[in-house]
Amino acid sequence: MIGQVAVRRFPELTVSTPRTEVRQLRAGDAQAVDEVFADRQTQRWLPLADSAGQIEGLAWCTDLARQRRDSGDGDHYAVLRREDDRVVGCLWTRRTDWGARLTEVSYAIAPHARGYGLAAEAVDALAIALILEHGFQRVELRVAPGNTASRRVAEKAGFSYEGLLRNAGFVRGARVDLEMWSLVTADLH
Repeated sequence: MIGQVAVRRFPELTVSTPRTEVRQLRAGDAQAVDEVFADRQTQRWLPLADSAGQIEGLAWCTDLARQRRDSGDGDHYAVLRREDDRVVGCLWTRRTDWGARLTEVSYAIAPHARGYGLAAEAVDALAIALILEHGFQRVELRVAPGNTASRRVAEKAGFSYEGLLRNAGFVRGARVDLEMWSLVTADLH
């Protein structure tokens, strides 16, 4: 094994809050994930090329999640509403840097579940678990300017605005600036 570097595997986790549970996605979640990603408002802000088409729920829940986990880059999670155990959203981590102990979290919530604070509650719980239970030092959110709902999630989840990353991302194939938000270990003390 000379010259080979072991790939860190993203930690398996389940996090519960009073109103949500965050857990790894399963094949049985595919239909709910299809509904989340089919929403026009969600599609407006996804970092996809115009020609990418729709995210396929079964692949997102299985193959794509497994690839991201196995590569050490992140994971895909379901957000369940505890009152009815219904999948109402997705969280996913990516751009994990194991040396710096940082990762980025993104989210999408079904239209019928928006406006109740579930996204902020789930993002906050995931970020805190990554920091306190899994040794991460920094969790980042990147928000396209104009996505006011996502900015509110970042604020309510306790993230701090750090500034604008110019021309750092894209939504539906168009280049955009990205607001950088973070939650760091010191924020929890």
